[in-house]
Amino acid sequence: MAIPPVSGAYASTATTQTMPSTGSFQVNLSTAGGNGKYPVYAPHIPFSARRAPPLDMSTVERKGHPLAAREHKKRIRPHGLQDAPTFRPTEEEFADPLQYIKKIQNEGRKYGAVKIIPPDNWNPPFSIDTEKFHFRTRRQELNSVEGGTRTNLNYMDQLQKFHKQRGINLNRFPSVDKRPLDLYKLKKAVETRGGFEKVCKLKKWAEIGRDLGYSGKIMSSLSTSLKNSFHKWLSPYEDYLRVAKPAVQQQLEYEYGGPFTPSSVNSPMRRPQQETPPGARDNSPAVRASAALNASLQSPQEAPNGHSGPNSGSMPADLPPPAVSSGFTPVNPSGFTAVNMTAASFQAVNAPNLATKREQESNTPVNIPTQAPRSSSVHANDSNDARGRAYTPTIPSNGHHANPLKRTISHDTPNGVSGNDAAGEGSDENGRKSKRVKKAPPTVAGSHMSTFRPFTPRTAAERGNLKPGEMCEACGKNDDRPSILVCDSCDYGYHRYCLDPPVKGPLIHDWHCPRCLVGTGEFGFEEGGIYSLKQFQEKARLFKESHFALKMQYDPVTNGNRAITEDDVEREFWRLVESVNGVVEVEYGADIHSTTHGSGFPSMEKQPLDAYSHDLWNLNILPLHPDSLFRHIKSDISGMTVPWLYVGMCFSTFCWHNEDHYGYSVNYQHFGATKTWYCIPGADAERFEEAMKAAVPELFETQPDLLFQLVTLLPPDQLKKAGVNVYALDQRAGQFVITFPQAYHAGFNHGFNFNEAVNFAPADWEPFGAAGVERLQDFRKQPCFSHDELLMTAAARDTTIKTGRWLGPALVRVCDRELSQRAAFLQRHQVPKPHACQIQASGAANEHSCELNFEIDDSDVPEAEYQCSYCKAYAYLSRFRCHKSGKIMCLLHAGSHECCEGSEEQRLHSPSHSVRYRLSDDGLKGVVQKVVDRANAPEAWEEKLRKALEDEPRPSLKVLRSLMNEGERIPWELPSLADLKSFVVKCNEWVDEATNYITRKQQNRRKNERSWRRSNATKAAEQEERDRELRKIENINRLLKAAEELSFDCPEITTLSERSEAIAGFQHDAKLALRNERLRSTAEIEELVELGKGFNVDIPEVEELDKVAQKMKWEDEARDWRNKFHSLDEVVDIINKGLEIGIPDYDDLMVYLQEQQTQGELWESKAKELMAAETVHYQQLEALSSRANTLPVTRETLNAVDAILTKQREAHKRIVSMYDSCKDPDLRKRPKYKDVREVLESLSELNSKPAGTIDLEKELKRHEDWMRKGKKLFGKANAPLHILLAHMSHVMDQNSFCFDLADKPRMPVEPASRSNTPDESLTEERPARETFCMCRRPEAGQMIECEVCHEWYHSRCLKIARGKIKEDDRFTCPICDWRVKIPRDAARPKLEELIEWQAEINQLPFQPEEEDTLEEIIGTAQTFRDFMRPYTNPVMTTPEEITTQRFYLRKIEGAEVLLSFETNFLRQELHKWAPIADRPPPVLEQSLSTRKPRPTKQQKLMAEHGVSDPADLPPQFRTKQHTFPKPRKSSDAHSSKSQQPLQPAPQRRNRSDTPHSSSTGHGGDSSTHSHRLPCAITTTHVDPTYTAYMPGGGHRQSRHPESPGLTGPYYQPGRSRHHPTLLGSPDFGPRSPLGHSSGPPIDPILYSPAKSQFSGQSFSPRTGQPSGLDQAFADFVADPGEERNEAAEQLDDRRREYDDGEDREGEGSRLMDEYINHH
Repeated sequence: MAIPPVSGAYASTATTQTMPSTGSFQVNLSTAGGNGKYPVYAPHIPFSARRAPPLDMSTVERKGHPLAAREHKKRIRPHGLQDAPTFRPTEEEFADPLQYIKKIQNEGRKYGAVKIIPPDNWNPPFSIDTEKFHFRTRRQELNSVEGGTRTNLNYMDQLQKFHKQRGINLNRFPSVDKRPLDLYKLKKAVETRGGFEKVCKLKKWAEIGRDLGYSGKIMSSLSTSLKNSFHKWLSPYEDYLRVAKPAVQQQLEYEYGGPFTPSSVNSPMRRPQQETPPGARDNSPAVRASAALNASLQSPQEAPNGHSGPNSGSMPADLPPPAVSSGFTPVNPSGFTAVNMTAASFQAVNAPNLATKREQESNTPVNIPTQAPRSSSVHANDSNDARGRAYTPTIPSNGHHANPLKRTISHDTPNGVSGNDAAGEGSDENGRKSKRVKKAPPTVAGSHMSTFRPFTPRTAAERGNLKPGEMCEACGKNDDRPSILVCDSCDYGYHRYCLDPPVKGPLIHDWHCPRCLVGTGEFGFEEGGIYSLKQFQEKARLFKESHFALKMQYDPVTNGNRAITEDDVEREFWRLVESVNGVVEVEYGADIHSTTHGSGFPSMEKQPLDAYSHDLWNLNILPLHPDSLFRHIKSDISGMTVPWLYVGMCFSTFCWHNEDHYGYSVNYQHFGATKTWYCIPGADAERFEEAMKAAVPELFETQPDLLFQLVTLLPPDQLKKAGVNVYALDQRAGQFVITFPQAYHAGFNHGFNFNEAVNFAPADWEPFGAAGVERLQDFRKQPCFSHDELLMTAAARDTTIKTGRWLGPALVRVCDRELSQRAAFLQRHQVPKPHACQIQASGAANEHSCELNFEIDDSDVPEAEYQCSYCKAYAYLSRFRCHKSGKIMCLLHAGSHECCEGSEEQRLHSPSHSVRYRLSDDGLKGVVQKVVDRANAPEAWEEKLRKALEDEPRPSLKVLRSLMNEGERIPWELPSLADLKSFVVKCNEWVDEATNYITRKQQNRRKNERSWRRSNATKAAEQEERDRELRKIENINRLLKAAEELSFDCPEITTLSERSEAIAGFQHDAKLALRNERLRSTAEIEELVELGKGFNVDIPEVEELDKVAQKMKWEDEARDWRNKFHSLDEVVDIINKGLEIGIPDYDDLMVYLQEQQTQGELWESKAKELMAAETVHYQQLEALSSRANTLPVTRETLNAVDAILTKQREAHKRIVSMYDSCKDPDLRKRPKYKDVREVLESLSELNSKPAGTIDLEKELKRHEDWMRKGKKLFGKANAPLHILLAHMSHVMDQNSFCFDLADKPRMPVEPASRSNTPDESLTEERPARETFCMCRRPEAGQMIECEVCHEWYHSRCLKIARGKIKEDDRFTCPICDWRVKIPRDAARPKLEELIEWQAEINQLPFQPEEEDTLEEIIGTAQTFRDFMRPYTNPVMTTPEEITTQRFYLRKIEGAEVLLSFETNFLRQELHKWAPIADRPPPVLEQSLSTRKPRPTKQQKLMAEHGVSDPADLPPQFRTKQHTFPKPRKSSDAHSSKSQQPLQPAPQRRNRSDTPHSSSTGHGGDSSTHSHRLPCAITTTHVDPTYTAYMPGGGHRQSRHPESPGLTGPYYQPGRSRHHPTLLGSPDFGPRSPLGHSSGPPIDPILYSPAKSQFSGQSFSPRTGQPSGLDQAFADFVADPGEERNEAAEQLDDRRREYDDGEDREGEGSRLMDEYINHH
């Protein structure tokens, strides 16, 4: 693809080397300035996808690098400037940036900015990937940034256009005295002396000549030359300006939406914005100016004095038109370059989008969305509506619309596209608030703010796809194009007849619209190229070397040019800036977003382990410092709270400006050449602004917000002459520059460098921030954030006093301002119609009811919804909304500025408008008051303390403690708190000591320390000595004296005084009691003792009274115990207690207690002896238990004896009750088996079995024998007893599917997963879910289709592994071919056997759990047998019923109960009508399990060691021979019957084979099935006995027996269901006419004979491929040659069951019998 031209210094015409395509772009490698190859990318390639050679960090100046510039102690600067101070903090001072800046702020504010050099050990790494880092620059023409030079150039450009439109070419300055005459200086000189007429009258031309530098020798001719030059070139234009400028100014203000306030000139607008503009009036200035100019255009005849006469005639047709020049050619060789010459050379960033034709033709990217001036006749409503559509900064961020501004004109986006060409991302990739808007308003490059002028009413919607010049800017129509005149400056068109007055006749010369002739003063920087750091470094080096190559003198020492010093660069910079003729262009990479390009500092996201990533001086961290107010801003602001990057080259400059919101700023230079700063203190800001206005009034006249645009410099010497203090400093690599609030600063770079900057806001910034917001509102500039919201957020988030100290005054100021604005709005609202409205807190509605909507809503909304559309201020606390246009107004401009049709009065009372308060007046006052109170908490506390000390001579300790606690909770330094705490501590010490004497605290502590005193005798003695000193009575008197000295009041002082008097009274009473002990009772003595101990002092009388009290108390206790029962431990305790207090052994009470102790100990030993015996003698325990009522015994032993006796009695009672119940004739009254089992298991806790236990165990054994019989019927003989019920439940569940009478025969169908799209022509609907297989369940898992009957089977039911089934295999099901075995996990009992087993239930001693399940199984099978009677009559069967027979045989085979007659009959019939095997199926007598038995431990060991003989195993693994106990008689009910021999199991097969064994209907295995092979049945032979199997003859329908009263074909009415009369069991008799004979074993190859009629069928009827699936079923065939004897294995399993406690009695005998019978 073609590579479009690349802007920048490294676009080359060299042959390109095309690299492979990467997505949608290619890379062009071209020679960059002859210094190597750099990749050149197409403009649409995002920056993140670009790569470049890395920057060699050794080639740049860095901190500590040899190339780093040294600090100069003192340097003589141009303009005689003094240096700002430099600070070098220590490591401790440098730890906290805001604390250090606070320390130096008083000194720093004197200069506006300071330099900080970090400690030597602080050197953060440069963290930007220089290979990926790309940025866009801005082009700066140095002489255009200086205000005076730019004014001169602008004036000359407009003057040249004016004369060229009149047919006069002003290609060069006029010459006076052989020198070019500077017309702008001439104009200024005449203007300062009162104008042309006054100068002529006063004859000041000579004086003007001397001011312009001309010699005084030829003053007469000089005066004439100057006068003629002025009259020829300047007077016509000045006359035109006096007429046209007011109209253009008015039009600009109209487009802006209001006057340029504050402006240096009076606004020409005479009516409010909402009224009709005056442009339509005939006498308007615009009409007069246009008429004067057009008149000159229609008759451009040169007057004798050099300018056109107003009434001159038309130019002769034969004269050639004047030569058209492309611009003004000055005398100087380099030529005069018009500032607004072509779009290729300049496009004002803040211009009204004057995109020229030359830009469109050259395909140069247009940096700014185009817009053109509207005719002044356009109505204001159209203007506002269009402007509202064009400028909609509503980009969401964090739930709010992003503030679109700080420095809105960062030129590059993350995709590498010009910021103005980008679609306007709402936020960057990190989710931070972006300062770029979707359709950015015109902005000034490098400025923090948008320009003062938003979009003009011309929008893309109005213009459509039309280019400039294709439509009339006055009427907005694009018809009649031949009559459209196109301005040669702005390329916008106007109909001839739309101009006022209309233009008639052909245009011979260039034509310019009035705006272009008057000029708007718009200026900005062009976008430059896109560079990597390596490329820009090379460009900067080449530029600096080439620029100074001829300016540096030869140095003989170095044999080369003298080295370039910082003084050289600084002097050359100001020379270039002040030069009118010399044009030097540089590029500057400014305002580069760190969010998209990366920060030079390590970040916690990318380098979390780097210590500098969380350093407080890291510019990513500093704005959100805990002491920075910006942390209360709810969203990130790029450039303000998120750093921006700056890449400079020699002479690249940043012009005079101060920070947004007057914030602090910090700038760090990562590497590179020196950056020189010029700074002005904030105190001189107003003086500086006045000096700027005085120096370039023309610029401020059209752009009062010039200082917001960062595009204007003024030399420091001019500022110093105006009385402004200007200072300078040089910033080098690794150094910080801090600028202070409101301080203006500017500067330039000495070469290639890389800086990073961000704002921050300490607490002292807040007043400056408020002033900055007011200034923005005055200039109608949009702020970066809401200052009110920041304050309210801080009030809600931070409740510290530190915050309250600065926040309180700020909120008071905000509250006062807000309440005054609300009052003023309410007054304007009520002036036309005084009334009481809902905005007021009081007042009743009258006849003039208020229709204005009012509400209080504190919910957060996007910023765009509370930004005033007029002044751009954020109306956070209250706003006025127009519901028609959606515009928001602050209360200052509510109603007075146009938002919709109607007058101000109508807007203030219309229901389509509303007023919203975030907080009510009271609510706002409450929030402010809380903060103020919190801020004043230290002073309030000091006042409380002072009052407490002055009001009372002896202050209360409680009050002082409260004040101390309150002061400690105040996070602020309180001067009086330390003294108060010292005094309170002394008082608390006194109270603590006094408390020991007035409470029982000391006594309780001594009791708790008894254990400690025993283990630490030495320390305890010392502690006791100290306690004794503290318990002296003299201490009380000492404390009372100390309280008097401290002079405070507390309740303890009064209590201690009372305690001293009480001690004296106690001593008197104690002495009286000791004189005669017997006169006092025990209670009285104890009361005296307790009273004495409560004093917590050592009183001698207390100890004597305590001994007397203890003896009296023991005697009383011993007397009371003689008539009460007590344990042995209690008796021992009272004896020991008496001995301890000195009771003699001969005391009567002591003797009695010792005798009781001896008898109790004898009882204890006897009871323990009986309980420890192997067989407990319960009679003796009963005797001991009754004896315990009169003796002191231990409660544990007595409880143990009672527990044994209680358990014995309860167990005997339950056993006797169960045994008696098991003999009850009614089965329902007999106990349940489960309960009996639990009772017998609980006897294990007793040492002996109660009487009757053996009889109950015998009955239990008889019941379990019945259960074992059931296990054998189901083939679960080796399983535990509890498995029986679970297996029967499984059988019942399976039978419910197979014996389901609702499952009717049907034609073969395919599973749902394989079926085709249903045929709509079929009327029959298939069931919701079809059932398949022998299990009669829905489709599940893998399914197999029989090639004969086309029925589908579950592979899991056939035990076929998924890997053994192939698509081309053929399969014949066990129903069609009886030789195919059916895998079964358990044996299937005959229905007759189950009925016989059920009949035994009535003889059981207990109720079995299996009764209901067995009844359900038998009933379901019996019902199905009755249903099958018509289908098992040989007389009624025909070949057409073969499908039905297969269907029912499939159901019967899938059931878990064997219906032998029905199975044999259907198998014979199927073989008769559709034979597959060469012989009929054998008669089936039983159905056993085909499951392969588990290998024994020995077999596992043999397989592990790879041997086939157990004798070959290693000796340690050989098993001992089994020895069986001698058979003994068993109570097993079936022990007398012949046992069924154990069936041999098949031998182990290969692992690759599928496990299998014999199954029902599989024939050929005489060891598994007992059957006979019948002969073929012919249709001509009918045996009458064949149908006599069912007495009663007909088909009897029976229902499932649900209750004992139900009857069926196998029960007779009136008999119990457990004693049925068996009417008959269908079976083949021994003399059946159908002959039976034993056949040979079945050959597996006969399952699918090669010559069978079905051999051509496939696995699925659709495949048509041969099948061999029968081979997979060969594994289930029990070949007699492969069988192995597993009797010993089954015997081992059953012995394991025996060892586990199952079937203990008689089990060994049965095992031996089975083993012998098998062998």
